[in-house]
Amino acid sequence: MSRPAFTSTSTPGSALTAAQLAASPPEAILDGLDEEQRLAASTLNGPLCILAGAGTGKTRAITHRIAYGVRAGVYDPHRLLAVTFTARAAAEMRSRLSALGAPGVQARTFHAAALRQLQYFWPMSIGGTMPQILDHKVRLLAEAARRLHITTDRATLRDLASEIEWAKVSTLTPESYLEVATAEGAGRPEPGGVDHRTFAKLYQSYEDVKLDKHLIDFEDVLLLIVGILEDDERVAAQVRQQYRHFVVDEYQDVSPLQQRLLDLWLGGRDEICVVGDAAQTIYSFTGATPDFLLGFKRRHPEANLVKLVRDYRSTPEVVKLANGLLADRTREAPRLSDPAPWPEPLQLISQREHGPMPKLIQHSDDDAEAAWVASEIAAMQEQGVPLSEMAVLYRTNGQSQAFEQALATAGISYQLRGSERFFSRREVREALAALRTSSLVVDAGDEVSKSVRDILSSHGYSDKAPQATGAVRERWESMSALVALADQLSTEREGFTMRGFITELEERSAAQHAPTVEGVTLASLHSAKGLEWEAVFLAGLSEGLMPITFAKTQKEVDEERRLFYVGITRARKYLFLSSSSSRHTGGRGRRTPSRFLRPLRREMGLEEPGRKIAPSAGGLSPNAAARKKKASTCSTCGKVLTVATEVKRRRCEDCPARYDEELFDKLRAWRMEYAKELEVPAFVVFTDATLEVIAERKPSTDEELLKVPGIGERKLEKHGERLREILNET
Repeated sequence: MSRPAFTSTSTPGSALTAAQLAASPPEAILDGLDEEQRLAASTLNGPLCILAGAGTGKTRAITHRIAYGVRAGVYDPHRLLAVTFTARAAAEMRSRLSALGAPGVQARTFHAAALRQLQYFWPMSIGGTMPQILDHKVRLLAEAARRLHITTDRATLRDLASEIEWAKVSTLTPESYLEVATAEGAGRPEPGGVDHRTFAKLYQSYEDVKLDKHLIDFEDVLLLIVGILEDDERVAAQVRQQYRHFVVDEYQDVSPLQQRLLDLWLGGRDEICVVGDAAQTIYSFTGATPDFLLGFKRRHPEANLVKLVRDYRSTPEVVKLANGLLADRTREAPRLSDPAPWPEPLQLISQREHGPMPKLIQHSDDDAEAAWVASEIAAMQEQGVPLSEMAVLYRTNGQSQAFEQALATAGISYQLRGSERFFSRREVREALAALRTSSLVVDAGDEVSKSVRDILSSHGYSDKAPQATGAVRERWESMSALVALADQLSTEREGFTMRGFITELEERSAAQHAPTVEGVTLASLHSAKGLEWEAVFLAGLSEGLMPITFAKTQKEVDEERRLFYVGITRARKYLFLSSSSSRHTGGRGRRTPSRFLRPLRREMGLEEPGRKIAPSAGGLSPNAAARKKKASTCSTCGKVLTVATEVKRRRCEDCPARYDEELFDKLRAWRMEYAKELEVPAFVVFTDATLEVIAERKPSTDEELLKVPGIGERKLEKHGERLREILNET
């Protein structure tokens, strides 16, 4: 899928089309890479370790390396396995490899690759019917607890399930778990308030229940294929014959169990390339460890080492804060009483032009902070930054409620990330079933967008977002995402039909490729890993939340610092850092800003805040309060507008259009052709709402164009010349 035109993370040079690459020598694939990326991509044999900082183009480097190796005849595309940690990342890697002329390469998650092998080798190695894979552990854990007469609630069961997952990826059995968890200096907290000895018994009971019901869980997939490869030399030889070269992305997140599987795949060979960044290790609670990345040179002394430090994602102002945060831990190391190993972090060097200084502010309470965030988002939208290019990130999912309410009140669309997978949601499954059924009776001539709206209206969709939060809002967001996808594909594809839409949804469901929602992303810092936005709000930056209150040891605090670092490096241009002094309005204000903000204040040249707190004004700063008073109204009927698209159009959805419809149709036709030329979705150029305003105002100068909602400096620079051409023709 093409990256939106709003993104500016490309590396130097221009990419060749697939046809041009096919007609060019293999070295053409290396064109456009920077010096370090080129070195990584051209090192094809032997062990290779790529240390890649945030935004430095690591995926670009490794996909070009694979494609170059295939074109040069060094790699057989069917005998190379690339593994990563999310289905989305694997899908993106396959897409890029296909565009580079290497479509046959297998790019999968560890679990997907292991499952394919387990399903293939089960009949010959174990025999019989392979057990079903358990979706969730909670139900079986509850039964295991009942067998032991242990009383649990749902929250406790979730904690116990997480501990079982940690134990399994750490290759611990119920017997060995007890020994490790209670070892002196282990510091392993008791899961869900259950002591380690009782948990070990519960762990064994859970395994017994699984066996009785002929089930296996997610971690068992890896454990079973590891066992088969260790015990059956025929299977191991067949796998090693199939795969000769390996590439491992996000290597800092590898668990002991995954490393064990990787070693078995390799079978003593050294044709492996790993890429990662120790500063982005934030999943140690799942068993992930950077030890394998940091120790790669010790295990492979002959390995080549390449460092990627040129940051193409973020402005120098954002990069400076990220570097300063990590450097502060290095300065602290000599005086720490229990210093944990802290590798020398990569110092990123921004390749972008300077941008605005990040904003840092403290508020009186959580509601004031959320209202300020909503007002800043509204202001940025007015400047032309799409809602889908903004994110609010926080430490815990429980913090989202205040931001959901503030955005809903302001009429700003949003989407929650990190909860249930999009295509696994009940309302989405019901909607897909309804669309499949209705596609059999919809007339071929009907517009797909209209048909989808009509069908989903009985499943929670309406043209206006509900004011409610929670389940009602989530259902509407899901339906709205499907409608938006129908609109996008109808614009992009000629002759698009309902059957084509159903096929697209089924393909996306299989790949877990969720549609993009034109709304602000609300997400925990953990679920934001691997993503990026033009504007990022890091909220709730108070002691007790960042670092989290249960981070007691230096090792745990260090991980919190890395989590904050990941949050900062999600921002491309605009970065907002905020905290509140109390949870509730009128509270005593006992919270203090996060200790991690001190080095950032130094980098920004700011003094310590003392007790200076932004005025509440009902949760708004004076500027925000002024913006709130100046509510947008319909230019036809005068009604106050709250829905983002209506605000942009300056009229209600039901009010008659005031724009030149002939010019609007001409602009839409131009946009479709122009978007095809750029190889981006049409809405990325300009939305329909923006085109309506253009057709109404008929701007003739840059100053007039900049006053159109949805056109900022960047879009004017990128598309202004072509837009003026079409306007001058009228």
